[in-house]
Amino acid sequence: MSYLVRRGRIATVLALVTFVAVACGGDDPGQAVVGTAAALPRAQLVGVDGFVDFLDTTPSAVLVNVHIPYEGHIDGTDAFVPFDEIGTWEGLPADRDAPIALYCRSGSMSAQATATLVDLGYTNLVDLDGGMNAWTAAGNTLQTNG
Repeated sequence: MSYLVRRGRIATVLALVTFVAVACGGDDPGQAVVGTAAALPRAQLVGVDGFVDFLDTTPSAVLVNVHIPYEGHIDGTDAFVPFDEIGTWEGLPADRDAPIALYCRSGSMSAQATATLVDLGYTNLVDLDGGMNAWTAAGNTLQTNG
């Protein structure tokens, strides 16, 4: 299959996903959408500044590092849960509206963890766009166990 044919098919799929995400978005202005093809309701993909603002204005938020293997963490992290085990984590808040902030190294594992939590009915999720890579690129430091 030629590159142009594959590119055209990918563009068609992305257009369809975007259409469905917009069409199914509902009229709730409080509903945010993660900037991924999965278009998850009630989850926000935010940059470093938005992540810091969320943590500063929502002190009750649970801050979770879902990256495996361990490669450092943001100061104040409450829990270390492998992204693929977040759905069975015993520390999940019983209140599905409780604020949870997730991050990993690059953003891919936290996107998967966010999707799992949305599927479980959690409604107040923030995912750090670019993960710890973006965090350090913005001039912030990571903590280590060593």
